[in-house]
Amino acid sequence: MANFGANEAERGMVRIYYREGKQIKRETDVREIGHLKSILWIDLQSPTQEEEEWVETKCDISFQTPQEIVEIESSSRYFEQNNTINANSNFLKISPEGYVIYPVSILIREGVLFTYRSGDSKTFADTVRKMKVSQETFQSGVDMLLLLLETRIESDADVLEGLSKDISNISKDLNREQKAKQEILLKINMMQENTMLLRETIIDKQRVLSGILRSQFFPEDRKERLRIVLKDISSLLEYSTFNFERLEYLQNTFMGLINLEQNQIIKIFTVFTIIFMPPTLIAGVFGMNYSILPTSTHQYGVWFSLLLMACSMAGMWFFFKRKHWI
Repeated sequence: MANFGANEAERGMVRIYYREGKQIKRETDVREIGHLKSILWIDLQSPTQEEEEWVETKCDISFQTPQEIVEIESSSRYFEQNNTINANSNFLKISPEGYVIYPVSILIREGVLFTYRSGDSKTFADTVRKMKVSQETFQSGVDMLLLLLETRIESDADVLEGLSKDISNISKDLNREQKAKQEILLKINMMQENTMLLRETIIDKQRVLSGILRSQFFPEDRKERLRIVLKDISSLLEYSTFNFERLEYLQNTFMGLINLEQNQIIKIFTVFTIIFMPPTLIAGVFGMNYSILPTSTHQYGVWFSLLLMACSMAGMWFFFKRKHWI
């Protein structure tokens, strides 16, 4: 049996946290479950089929398969069965490829917390570190669940704050350059998707925790702390809504810049078209093959036509300049 001070970011395994006196220790051998007293938390991270079946048999519980957890409807993410609280929630993880959602199955039975997940997560490692600091405050799996939820909410808040800083940087880029660049639009679209993804996971937690709050199997003396977590979630939802509105404003600003650039191009073409209209008209008139036209017989007729064209162009140019159209 080993203390849980070891590195938590390990391969898939089962971690069993139990109280021994004033200390909380960790065991990774599922065969020891029957011999351990005061178990607080059993964390299954990509367990083998043998490990999963051993935990189910010894603890009289039943886990949903990863496929069932992914496919379960939002309205069925929380249910109670055989004195057991069953909750399924989506957690967010930031990977080199971007934001990734992974499902976490949570069960509470007779004061013991069970979590079932695939892959490693910083949230769980941070929860263990916090637990290590104040071991004496954790008396049951319910306390472990509350710490896990608080840690997850803190992580979501950090992600939202990071998104907010990125949004501010994009806003500064738009104000500084006053140009619509494709990469800026791509960044805005990507952050909109990330914000929506994060918002979905927060709403999912709110729905699940609201169900836990109404449960008769959840201790009454812990419900006030759970209400505080729900208030924090509501604050995060408001913050995410604010971020999304800022992104919509930036997107509208970006599209406005595109329209301005297009209008400017059309304006330039229009101005030059109008400037060249009088010379074109003059050339057309004086180019007619009639003897009554002075330019057809006069030796300076051609130069007179060119001068008239130049004056008409200059006149149109100064007119547009005076109107501040160019």
